[in-house]
Amino acid sequence: MTQSDQARQKTAIVIGSGFGGLAAAVRLGARGYRTTVFERLDAPGGRAYVYRQDGFTFDAGPTIITAPFLLEELWALCGRHMADDIDLREIHPYYRIRFADGDHFDYSGDHEAMKAEIARFSAADIAGYERFLEASARVYEVGFDQLLYASFDSPWKMLRALPRLIQVQFYRSVHGLVARYIKHPKLRMVFSFHPLLVGGNPFSTTAVYTLIAQLERRHGVHFAMGGTGSLVRGLTSLIQSQGSEIVCNTAVQQILVQDGRAVGVALASGEEVRSDIVVSNADSATTYRDLVPEHARKRWTNRKLARARYSMSLFVWYFGTNRQYPDVPHHMILLGNRYRQLLADIFNRKTLADDFSLYLHRPTATDPSLAPDGCDAFYVLSPVPHMDSGIDWAETGERYRAAIERSLAGTVLPDLPKHVVSSRLLTPADFQDRLQSLKGAAFGMEPILTQTAWFRPNNRSEELEGLFLVGAGTHPGAGLPGVISSAKVMDEILAQPATANSSTPRALRSSTEAGR
Repeated sequence: MTQSDQARQKTAIVIGSGFGGLAAAVRLGARGYRTTVFERLDAPGGRAYVYRQDGFTFDAGPTIITAPFLLEELWALCGRHMADDIDLREIHPYYRIRFADGDHFDYSGDHEAMKAEIARFSAADIAGYERFLEASARVYEVGFDQLLYASFDSPWKMLRALPRLIQVQFYRSVHGLVARYIKHPKLRMVFSFHPLLVGGNPFSTTAVYTLIAQLERRHGVHFAMGGTGSLVRGLTSLIQSQGSEIVCNTAVQQILVQDGRAVGVALASGEEVRSDIVVSNADSATTYRDLVPEHARKRWTNRKLARARYSMSLFVWYFGTNRQYPDVPHHMILLGNRYRQLLADIFNRKTLADDFSLYLHRPTATDPSLAPDGCDAFYVLSPVPHMDSGIDWAETGERYRAAIERSLAGTVLPDLPKHVVSSRLLTPADFQDRLQSLKGAAFGMEPILTQTAWFRPNNRSEELEGLFLVGAGTHPGAGLPGVISSAKVMDEILAQPATANSSTPRALRSSTEAGR
């Protein structure tokens, strides 16, 4: 590139290096932008940070990889093949779901194996399962194939999408749609838990999220050898190969505004860095409350942000053992005695219940290199209320961890306390303070009907020209496919003229209110 070319090269700043920010930087680089990613932590990854201690490697956040083709697109934009850098392995079964009474269901993409599993609980539900697959396929064709990459930067675009959404019963909850077809209570749990993977309550999350089950069925559930952090390293390599950079240990304090446009950022150090556009991969509520000056906001005021509903938070215990547990699969979900009532405690009452349901991740089932020889690495996650609960996690955290340890020791990890040799915790306070997520919500705004698509903070900021949002807090939402896709939406609208964000059309308001 000549000096004159460099003088004309557009510049971009990306705030945060989670998967949404990394994917955005790759796409901006492919568009010719010289991009700088500012990351406040000491390493890239955001929620996909990696902890290494005592010879164990712990992925801090995402552990389930679906829709690998979305990642492959990023490598292709750089003229490379993901398979040259990343070794993805499909997991079998996808999940083992263990009920409180000891029964379990092995959830996979094998149609005949799934019907056999269903028959062990209720042969009468096999026909309903087939109908559910047909319904979720229709949801997938609308929600994923047609609308996932659509920009909802105007209420009129939402209005145009309504007939297709109504056709797939988006106004129902995920559990409500599952219950139309499947009757056995345990099977209803099996086929409705997926919203919890993206921060939603199955009893209030829009039925559009039944597409997750279809996404897994079509494209599998995968794990990256070396851990999810290998994907972060791979994307970082792509960004650097484009001539862009990631600057760690550097916090953005404010987005600079001039004549209604984002023109750069002010760093916590006091330095100001100018750019043609700014892309925020920070939590969307935090972006508007803390980074965009209040005088520049019209839609996402402090009052509106305070009234929004936020996802649950997470309590995560990372631990290593000096023995192996070969009977424990890669992904396991341990359901407690209560389902709907426990979710109400977490999402509605915001109380920390005495019982819990858990997601147990044993990556060494697939990749033994993540632990010393003869050892296992684990990650156990409990959905818990966000920080509005008032829980003092500095005081409560160890007690809660010990309760989880006792539960695991009494079910799937016998003698666990004797064998734990490495341990660390991640609590809602960490999501709030370390990851800068409002209220410590692990997935941003809750994915309910009235906070989906146009009703979420848009990918093209409603407040400032030249500001774009990516990540879990914007469209299409949380989960690895969602945050990667948010960068694709940003990419596709980047060259389009801004659409005026006028008030919500009356027909859209009426339809939404009717579906509540």
